[in-house]
Amino acid sequence: MAYFLQQLASALPIAALYALLAFGYSIGFAVTRRADLTYGALFAFSGQIFLLFADFAWNKLWLVMPAALAAGAAAALVYTLGTGLLIGRSVMRRLSVLSENTVVVASLGLALMLMELSRIAADTRSLWLPPFLNAPLVLWSDPRFPVTLTVIQLANTVIMLFVIGAGQVFLMRSAWGRSWRAVSQDAEAAALCGIDGGRIFVAAYGLSALLAALCGILATAYYGTMDFGAGLVFGVKVLFIAAIGGQIGPLLAAAGAAAMGLGETLWSAYGPMLWRDFAIFSFLILVLVLTRREQFQP
Repeated sequence: MAYFLQQLASALPIAALYALLAFGYSIGFAVTRRADLTYGALFAFSGQIFLLFADFAWNKLWLVMPAALAAGAAAALVYTLGTGLLIGRSVMRRLSVLSENTVVVASLGLALMLMELSRIAADTRSLWLPPFLNAPLVLWSDPRFPVTLTVIQLANTVIMLFVIGAGQVFLMRSAWGRSWRAVSQDAEAAALCGIDGGRIFVAAYGLSALLAALCGILATAYYGTMDFGAGLVFGVKVLFIAAIGGQIGPLLAAAGAAAMGLGETLWSAYGPMLWRDFAIFSFLILVLVLTRREQFQP
């Protein structure tokens, strides 16, 4: 029983990470309506920028660790948000108007470009953060098998859940959120009502990039590093897990992603690790095939 409770506790950070990633992805997907691998690349790009600037602040500027981490996080937010806005305005917005299907191809090219840029900037070195906030907190005391989480695991989970809740309130209550829903449901009708669809598109893509940047920083702080190939892996994974809850409903997408994070952790605990990704992706594909609905125009 204690082992099972520990697995549930261990699933919280990864479920929260997947949920926030899916939440942010669905905001951008609602306006592009096409699979976008760039989102995962922005997530990894943020983590790598965080590492690069934290390393520079620590080794070159001789800052103390909290200041070095803060400098890395600030740089990651600025670079990733700027990159997301640039891609949204100069690439995705234009392609979505001319030919929607080219968005998928362009997103793959952009993902590869961001991966290579970060690899070249790091000189193909794997940078690691020193462990911090790793003191265990006992959630359930058992002499034989205490259930614990580290401080950073708990902090990451709380921050991510708070951001999802605040983001949902913003989308539901703000004027921008109403405009975003209008454009995502029918851009032409929204334009007839005086809503600037292009501005909403770029802003939605920027907000999506901002959430990806936050996820990249928190995930890197927890794991200690960010692999160069993580962008493509997470891009594909988020694309699938967001679809479980519905890609155009941020909160539903987050719930579906959290469920998959829980399932992934439980498989790692009770099933063969070698088959984990195969089993997870097979289940996702099966669910998508069984639940897909096509609308045919007469």
